[in-house]
Amino acid sequence: MDLLERSDELAVLHRLLAETTAGGRVAVLSGEAGAGKSALATAFAEAAGPRAHVLWGACDPLLTPRALGPLHDIARVLGGRLRDRIGDGVRSEVFDLLLEALDRPPQAARTVVVLEDLHWADEATLDMVAFLGRRLALCRALLLLTYRDDELAPDHRLRSVLAGLPPDRSRRVILPPLSRAAVDRLAGRDRPEVYEVTGGNPLLVTEVLSAESADIPPTVRDLVLSRLATLGESARAVARLVSVVPARAEADLLAGRAEAVDECLARGVLTISGDGVAFRHELLRRAVEGALSPVRRKALHAEVLSVLIERPGVDPARLVHHAHHAGDAKATLHWAPIAARRAAQLGAYRQAAAHYATALPLAADRPAEERAELLEEYSLAAYHGGLGAEAIDARRAALGLREELGDPLRIGDDLRWMARLSWWNGRPDDARRYGWRAVAVLEAAPHGRELAAAYSNLSQLFMLGNEERAGIEWGRRALDLARLTGDLNTEVHAMVNIASAQQQIGDPEGVTGLLAAYDRAISAGLDDHAGRALVNLASVADDRYDLDLAEDTFRRVLPFLLARDLDGYARHLLGHKAHVELIRGDWAAADEDVEQSISGVPMPGAFLVPSMTVRALLRARRGTPGAHQDADAAAERGYRAGEVQFVVPVAITLAELHWLDGDLERSAAEAERGYRLALEVGQPWFIGELAFWLWRCGRLDKAPEEAAEPFRLLIAGDWRGAADAWQAKGCTYPRAEALSYGDADATAEALRIYERLGAVVPARRLRGLLRERGLPVPRGPRPATTTDPVGLTGRQREVLALLAEGLSNAEIAARLTVSAKTVDHHVSAVLGKLGVPNRGQAAAEARRRGLI
Repeated sequence: MDLLERSDELAVLHRLLAETTAGGRVAVLSGEAGAGKSALATAFAEAAGPRAHVLWGACDPLLTPRALGPLHDIARVLGGRLRDRIGDGVRSEVFDLLLEALDRPPQAARTVVVLEDLHWADEATLDMVAFLGRRLALCRALLLLTYRDDELAPDHRLRSVLAGLPPDRSRRVILPPLSRAAVDRLAGRDRPEVYEVTGGNPLLVTEVLSAESADIPPTVRDLVLSRLATLGESARAVARLVSVVPARAEADLLAGRAEAVDECLARGVLTISGDGVAFRHELLRRAVEGALSPVRRKALHAEVLSVLIERPGVDPARLVHHAHHAGDAKATLHWAPIAARRAAQLGAYRQAAAHYATALPLAADRPAEERAELLEEYSLAAYHGGLGAEAIDARRAALGLREELGDPLRIGDDLRWMARLSWWNGRPDDARRYGWRAVAVLEAAPHGRELAAAYSNLSQLFMLGNEERAGIEWGRRALDLARLTGDLNTEVHAMVNIASAQQQIGDPEGVTGLLAAYDRAISAGLDDHAGRALVNLASVADDRYDLDLAEDTFRRVLPFLLARDLDGYARHLLGHKAHVELIRGDWAAADEDVEQSISGVPMPGAFLVPSMTVRALLRARRGTPGAHQDADAAAERGYRAGEVQFVVPVAITLAELHWLDGDLERSAAEAERGYRLALEVGQPWFIGELAFWLWRCGRLDKAPEEAAEPFRLLIAGDWRGAADAWQAKGCTYPRAEALSYGDADATAEALRIYERLGAVVPARRLRGLLRERGLPVPRGPRPATTTDPVGLTGRQREVLALLAEGLSNAEIAARLTVSAKTVDHHVSAVLGKLGVPNRGQAAAEARRRGLI
């Protein structure tokens, strides 16, 4: 079938390819199954062939996706070191080799990389897309990504990866169904039922028009099976065999069946794909596979497995897929751990965990030692993959087996891991208990690296719980034993713990120590420890309002974390960065950082509390929906964690939200909850801010001596001194809060700051307080806003008009030449001001009120 109604989309792709002379570009091609994404990509690749080197990789619908499956396809074509290293190399090295290949295309000025079906992508492949997106400006390449938007769950990680692509170098291309006119052109106007049945889906239109019968089968399955019935038995057998092989069936799987294969090709049931054959679309393959009886399906998987096992270099994930569906427990148990280890080596930790989960139920009769090792490997993969519950359950089961075996070193190590995982899952009390048990077990055994790691684990737990003296003491024990045993990993871990504890109590040696730990970690290639050193430095600097140090460290560490795919650290730190931007008045930047932090795979524990509290405050101050939901979600995580770094930001946030609502009772209760803990640990900035909220609610007359100066001054009645102190620190919003307690000129300045920031709720509350005091009330928002019946700004009216046209946020951003994050904020504000929950109702409400 000709590519009807796709000329605009092709033109976009060709334009992006031309723009690669100024650096890389990304095209994101989406549509429902059968929309013609592969056909469009193929047509573009063929047209671009003379001007570009085209590389093609695809994701497959295996039981567990192949780790870096598309890159294996590309490596086979490129050859060289990339092909040699992808099987056993370090992932960062493999990514660098790919980038090097893209930067130096053979005999062509540009490179096109097509990555198909990313809705089936493994974790490492999505990391690769994020990696390329961050670095594509360095080479003249076009990255063409395809996925099915009808198979993408709301929390699928691909969404966050796509959101993180550089907006100035990316373009979304959405393939709609064919129009009735296009279908009628193909089918003839005397067959209107073709459009009615297919809805304009290009694949279904093609299949219907290829059918020999004039009657249109009601489903894809019936349509495919009716065509299959026209084949001879040998050809039908080939089609059934190919149906159990995702992607394509290579020649050796079809040995001795050339005539039957030719018949399938001639009748359009199969098509040539690389060095094999395949169904023209996954929907068609599934239709045939779904019609197989369970007995025949198992037999065909067993047949494929027997051939693949004899072939060298087959990805073990394929062997697991066919062994599992063949019901071959022995082969599954053999190959699943191999596939898991390979996936983990390439950073596809969730896929590794899935392979272990497939293997473990089959290992019930294996020796306890073997089962314990499998469980420990599963736990580690789940931990790195963000699967908190699975990680802790597997480690607990492994611990039980180790206790049966009576090996104190392995018992102690599993106890240490239970401590780490318990803290990671927001259970600090359990973490302490396991941490002490690990030390007790290992101190009774010969002292070695395991005990040094257990000491350092306790040091970290004390540091995180703001018991700094104990953290430093246990850290030094760990340091001494680690150096004695030559354990550099634990040595650097302990260095970070000690220096972090020192920084938390205001000891200047803490900053020096963290920088030294970072340098030591970098020189030893210990990226995780290097990242943790600077993450701690920046986050504690934020908590202690050492904002210049915090910003300098953000600039240094975030590129480091992103370059090494340490996304957990990066997402946590972006919340602290957003907090600094919130304080200093760059709310647009805070918006972007918060959304980048929160979007992505779910993270356990309290890691995202900084981002969640900042978003709650932004929404509360702007009067947009969702503030209390964000704050409640942060409270559920932060209060359960019980540590001051998480409890206090939640208490501050809820205190402000309730105060803005006028509920002083609840505001004071939340402030008191955090205040008690802040006093226990003696953190002056936390004490000061919570004291401010208690004073604001009429529950405190005098600030404690240890409270930070700006808060102490304001509570003492020196609003001018507090405002000057905030100005010296470059803190715009806190300065406005201090000015709001001043004279007429000061309150007018506070209102101007609120207006500039978009803090409509504090501004409204201040005006009410000024009326109560009998003071002049400055004029409100700009006329352009007040003349709008619902308070929309000019830009918000533009966004509403485009929203009503049915444009996505990405399309609105492209039309207005702004970032997608900025559009997200405007859409949220529009929904709030219209009082509606979604875009469709916003458009309807806008039309009803005559706003567009």
